[in-house]
Amino acid sequence: MDYQSVLDLIVDEVRPLVGTGKVADYIPALARVPAARFGIALCTIEGDVAFAGDAREPFSIQSVSKVFSLTLALQKIGVKLWERIGREPSGNPFNSLMQLEHEQGMARNPFINAGAICVADQLVSHCAAPKDELLALISTLCGEAVGFDPEVAESERSTGFRNAALANFMKSFGKIDNDVDTVLDVYFNQCAIAMNCVQMARAFAYLANQGVLPTTARPIVTPRQARRINALMLTCGTYDAAGEFAFLIGLPCKSGVGGGIAAVVPGRLALCVWSPGLGASGNSVAGMRALELFVTRTGLSVF
Repeated sequence: MDYQSVLDLIVDEVRPLVGTGKVADYIPALARVPAARFGIALCTIEGDVAFAGDAREPFSIQSVSKVFSLTLALQKIGVKLWERIGREPSGNPFNSLMQLEHEQGMARNPFINAGAICVADQLVSHCAAPKDELLALISTLCGEAVGFDPEVAESERSTGFRNAALANFMKSFGKIDNDVDTVLDVYFNQCAIAMNCVQMARAFAYLANQGVLPTTARPIVTPRQARRINALMLTCGTYDAAGEFAFLIGLPCKSGVGGGIAAVVPGRLALCVWSPGLGASGNSVAGMRALELFVTRTGLSVF
């Protein structure tokens, strides 16, 4: 299949949507990102890459990082992670406190904020240098060095009152083991990692290849763990719009309020789209449409 032609056509088709929606202005550093950006890239399990638009422009990956922190946690402690975190869709906003109270501090899944903070807590417990190890993992996955954006990290920290409330609330139920500020430092920094679409597509390719990194044949997670991560992306990866993503796109996806969405076609490829304008559920408007067009044009879906 000529993926490059497909991506070029998608860039043209989504152009009217680029710039629509609203950037994540509650994080000051993201409020200044130009809305009129769109990039798309894919990486096949053979390691071939195609890209179009602003695919080489770095962006803040935000909640897409939760897939990487989950991967690292599974590498470190395996199934014991699920003693602290559930695997069900939340059906509520990603930063909801109400659900935590109802469920006595047990986060519904690792892709809402409470769950990702709990994952960060486990990384603090089991990694000598959790931030460094997370960056090393992602750099290995995409084949080049990536880093934190310190301005975004500081923006996260200075406005992260709801996340601090979530962490302290879980701590009160005994679901957080470590110092809350230490855990939040890991979480805020992971959300502030900067990547571009090409890097992101390469970084997600292991999930399309049964947990094995295509470029080096290095196992990252077991085939079973790769299936589990993909299942969680499908059911929980796009905030409270997971049902709509499954209906329209039919691929495991993980989105972030920086405008990025990563998607996986098991056995074929990984895909990343980026456009900063967000819809009501916190997902990229143009990015979501681009994924729908990709599935329509290629016929690639898990259904």
